Amino acid sequence: MLDDNGLDPYLFGRPIAFIYSAQESSMTVQSTRALEVQDPVIPIVANLARENAGTISLGQGVVHYRPPQAVFDAVSRCAAEPSLDRYGPVLGEVSLLEKLRGKLFHENGIDLGRADASVVCTAGGNMAFFNAVLAIANPGDEIILLAPYYFNHRMAIELAGCRTVVVQTDQDCQPDLELIRQAITPKTRAIVTVSPNNPTGVVYSESMLRAINVVCADRDLFHIADEAYEYFVYDQPHFSVGSVDGADSHTISLYSLSKSYALAGWRLGYMVVPNQLLDALRKIQDTDLICPPQICQVAASAALDAGKAWCIKRIDGLPAVRDIALDSLSSLRDRCQIATPGGAFYLFLRLQSDRSDMDIVRQLITRYRVAVLPGSAFGAQGCTLRVSYGALEQATVAEGMGRLQRGLTEILTD
Repeated sequence: MLDDNGLDPYLFGRPIAFIYSAQESSMTVQSTRALEVQDPVIPIVANLARENAGTISLGQGVVHYRPPQAVFDAVSRCAAEPSLDRYGPVLGEVSLLEKLRGKLFHENGIDLGRADASVVCTAGGNMAFFNAVLAIANPGDEIILLAPYYFNHRMAIELAGCRTVVVQTDQDCQPDLELIRQAITPKTRAIVTVSPNNPTGVVYSESMLRAINVVCADRDLFHIADEAYEYFVYDQPHFSVGSVDGADSHTISLYSLSKSYALAGWRLGYMVVPNQLLDALRKIQDTDLICPPQICQVAASAALDAGKAWCIKRIDGLPAVRDIALDSLSSLRDRCQIATPGGAFYLFLRLQSDRSDMDIVRQLITRYRVAVLPGSAFGAQGCTLRVSYGALEQATVAEGMGRLQRGLTEILTD
């Protein structure tokens, strides 16, 4: 059922609620938490797109290429290996963890031989974030997200019974350090950064990431740094805040193979965590996963052997796709502001419109056969849209962006 604005009233959830029963001597709590967390917006938009045949998706954040051939070769060779049918180590296979330590040292500047931190494998970057929240926070604690934020982060925080404190970024979608400081309370447990950013595509400066990390150290907080798009940086080198001297005691760095190696469906991510959290993470991961899927670790190991150079060769064309996308929307300059995307593969559009962004999303799909995501799902204020161009190649970007440009031109002038 839709409300008067054409919105699903359950689309973005309601505050967390608890039901208390006073009939028993010990208080029992029936949590309705899962029902109150916002629904994932990508399946909602995907279903609408499927109902409108021929829709080009600029919604989900996926890349246009397939995984390295070495992944399929390794999986074929090992598929019948008996050990893959058994449980493995809770935090990941030793051989894969060693490869990840090497990658972190050479590419991210994180020396786990010297740091008081360790690497842990998870079933994707989302699980890494969720497990981190469970390890550092109790129900009622607060986690600071910078808006526009990655919506799965908010969902994880609230599923854990914690409270999301949203701090808006500035006009260019960059963090405001003073606003972050003002948002910290005695219940704050962590500040989350995502750079390169989903959903805006902006890259936070090294100086800003360092400054946020210092705030975390000074206030006894964790800095959760999501680096899922570390290879998708076009205008400057990627910076890992976990490489800073002294950061290992309070920094949790998250990584994923979903984007860089096109392994989204294989669900393999990893995290660098202070050693003080390892016991908690073992308990959490043994409960919600037991161990990272064995066959997926085989795939991840083969992907890492292909290496960063394999990824960069395929990512190299994305800046040109970004520029074509930006050029396609240039005619909307007076009615559409776009944060400068220095990484990832997203454009974040701020529209001059009083209409709801979800209403515009529905109209773009049903009338113009092009799908994007509503910015309100990412905690953005006003009428905003996220456009993903990662699944497009130069040969196909013109059609998708052309539909979007035509649709927005007509919608914004209605």
